[in-house]
Amino acid sequence: MKKLLALAGVAALALTAGQAQSQAGRDQVWAAGSSTVFPFATRVAENYARKSGKKAPKVESLGTGGGIKAFCGGMGGSFPDIATASRPMKKSEYDMCASKGVKDIIQLKIGNDGIVVATDKDGSDYNLKLEHLHQALSANVMRSGAWVKNPYVTWDQIGAGLPGNRIVVYGPPPTSGTRDAFVEMGVEGGARKYPVIDEFRSNNEAGFKAKVDPLRGDGGWIDAGENDNAIVQTLTRTPGALGVFGYSFLEENGDKVKAAAINGVKPTASTISDGSYPLSRSLFIYVKKGMIGVTPGLKEYVDEFMSDAAAGRGGYLQARGLIPLTPGQLAAQRGTAAQASVMTRPTA
Repeated sequence: MKKLLALAGVAALALTAGQAQSQAGRDQVWAAGSSTVFPFATRVAENYARKSGKKAPKVESLGTGGGIKAFCGGMGGSFPDIATASRPMKKSEYDMCASKGVKDIIQLKIGNDGIVVATDKDGSDYNLKLEHLHQALSANVMRSGAWVKNPYVTWDQIGAGLPGNRIVVYGPPPTSGTRDAFVEMGVEGGARKYPVIDEFRSNNEAGFKAKVDPLRGDGGWIDAGENDNAIVQTLTRTPGALGVFGYSFLEENGDKVKAAAINGVKPTASTISDGSYPLSRSLFIYVKKGMIGVTPGLKEYVDEFMSDAAAGRGGYLQARGLIPLTPGQLAAQRGTAAQASVMTRPTA
């Protein structure tokens, strides 16, 4: 019996030690999520390491949905400290976090971005309307008052003056916040331009989403993974194809690709900042309050992210393509970070 008790004691000590190690976990910050935020988070990690002399944070590109899922998996060293996101956290994701013990979450807006629809630099020019995005890419469209499988093959079939190229668009997968935002602002936004469809949405939002949101799987839309640079490279090798990705990748690859106008507006820093470009959005990081003081460098990494040198106007993230917040907006976000104020449950 004494031997069994002794073994049980050793096992208990080992378990306690393992739990402590799981809580303390790592000697570096871990951030995971959006492919759009990835280059910004990586640059901040590099600068943090250079300034502090400490280990650079680990940054992963999993897509917004994938990053939040990993972030919400639990507390401790086995899960990311930060989720990076190119859309706000959803109510269902917040609830998933809470169910796993991740209950105090700090939401920080880091800047703005635009979703670009682009083609090869030497390709045709596109002046698209939001309704063109719905007609070209939704798996279902309405014709003569009835929903039908998308029949359109070329762009000139859906808009006068558009090129006669075959409809082929490379874009991010369902785990991507860029995909979510593009569907909501572009595809749903385009469908709602038709009064009969907008009325259908008013009466049956779930039915509207079930018809409009699925993107076509017949080759018109092609999931191209979370690597936006790979989409850029695909466009240079696929004449006539279009690609969907964040504005920063257009900035970095302006010698290879060019953007389509949406509703007559081209994506630029100013049109994204003032919201006149229809596919403008905000970018976020989500931080576990309970891991501040546990994961070495977490507070300092977040402070670097929110600094004027990084996220401010003229900061090094703007040089990478981030559209900065106004000084007042950034100051407010910095205050949220300094006070470690936690977010409330989203409404949608």
